[in-house]
Amino acid sequence: MVPSSSVSRLVALATGALVLSVTGPRLEAQLVPVRTVPVASGDQFRLVPSSRMGMGGVRYAVDDSLADGWSNPARPGSATVFMGSPTFYGISANGGAGRSFPVAGRFSGEQWFGGASLALQQVENEPGNVVCCFVDWFGPPPVTTLSERFGRNVFAGGFVGRRLGNGWSAGVGASVARLGAMDGVDLLYAGAERIDQAGDLVNLRAAVEHAGPRDRISAQIVHDRVSMVHDVTWSEWIWDDTLGTGELVRRIEKNEDRTNTWAGQLSWDRRLNAPGWRIAAVAAVNHKSHPKIPNYSIQNIPRDPGTTWAFEAGFGLSRTQGPTTFGVDVALQPIWSDTWQEADSADVADSGGRLSIGDRSIENDFSFTNVVLRTGVAHAVGPAEFQTGLEIRSYGYTLDQANWVEVSRRSQDEAWIEWSPTFGLSVSLPALDLRYGMRITEGTGRPGVAPDFLLESPVAGGDADFLIAPGAPLTLQDARVMTHQLAVVIPVR
Repeated sequence: MVPSSSVSRLVALATGALVLSVTGPRLEAQLVPVRTVPVASGDQFRLVPSSRMGMGGVRYAVDDSLADGWSNPARPGSATVFMGSPTFYGISANGGAGRSFPVAGRFSGEQWFGGASLALQQVENEPGNVVCCFVDWFGPPPVTTLSERFGRNVFAGGFVGRRLGNGWSAGVGASVARLGAMDGVDLLYAGAERIDQAGDLVNLRAAVEHAGPRDRISAQIVHDRVSMVHDVTWSEWIWDDTLGTGELVRRIEKNEDRTNTWAGQLSWDRRLNAPGWRIAAVAAVNHKSHPKIPNYSIQNIPRDPGTTWAFEAGFGLSRTQGPTTFGVDVALQPIWSDTWQEADSADVADSGGRLSIGDRSIENDFSFTNVVLRTGVAHAVGPAEFQTGLEIRSYGYTLDQANWVEVSRRSQDEAWIEWSPTFGLSVSLPALDLRYGMRITEGTGRPGVAPDFLLESPVAGGDADFLIAPGAPLTLQDARVMTHQLAVVIPVR
């Protein structure tokens, strides 16, 4: 068992890399998410609408007329459209909420095609933490400032492609974001009085595609960078025995959060001889480097968290018969991560001279085997289409940890399943199309660890990659995430 004095350091090893396109739906076929805790995070980055959101998000063997160009810039669209998609999500158990209003346009010409988008977003954090409650005993309740309660984010992006002839096409895309708040970061710093966030996200991608009479194959490369700064205010109540009084001492700690990801993907789909049937296969590889992560413990210890290799092998099947479309995706995601903590002067002293400053004081080896299942059905009745679906995500990993300060080893296994039922409705009118999508995620919450004295403490949050080496079995306070998206699509006929 790891001594309680080391729990804070063990829990502190984490990363905050985004694994999604910052101006569109998640690029999950290209960027593989890495999660070690079942944190309830909102759909903060679900901005550009998807025509298959209500079908559980199936994507391998089912085309998405709205989202395909944003996830694959080499895929030509069939029409020129303008769209706006107000999106709202809320997290139960006072977990926060978010509101977004993206506007986008997509054009399709004889040779050139592309699109552009702009989105404004407000993220709402629920105030309140352990320190503030403790301080309330000794004075009036603290005032929650505007920047603490609400955060503003701005997103922009676009893509452009060209038909090259003989079924070939190529395209490039770029997206950037200026963030004042990332959903769930308040859970990263349990007990902090205030957290100010600022940073940038950049996503670059290039793709080439060939569409034949029956087969279609595409290749993509993606580079994703996140660079955030967290200014965390800590308050400590210090008692002076001599004076017999207490004093509230505040200090500000600056934390950087930087991760770089390179990803590659190959995808293939084929229309079968059987009418309406289609199959697809996807393979993706990610290499993530984590040069700097936030310090989630009280001591400001420099960290160099390591690297991650993540893979995805997926298979899809769909059938369209008359007004009904059915689709199913199955994906296996093996992931290997190596994270570590570098020794500081305190670690050198505690090790009795076995370590030098800069040596690895703690090493964490993660082995993941994740499984994703998506299925959905759509049925059209006149100008209306009804959709329903289900996405199931199974996470499981083994952590092997070596503590070179105390010369000890331990192993820990964790697993959980997230269930996301979906529903969608669309109506085609003469001048525009109206779409509504709803998504509910169960099986997540506010995670923590259970130390020796059996008190829970939150360990992480956010719609992002995070590699946390928990110092004890995980605990979970259940929470539900509900997302609503209303899209207005205006075709240029």
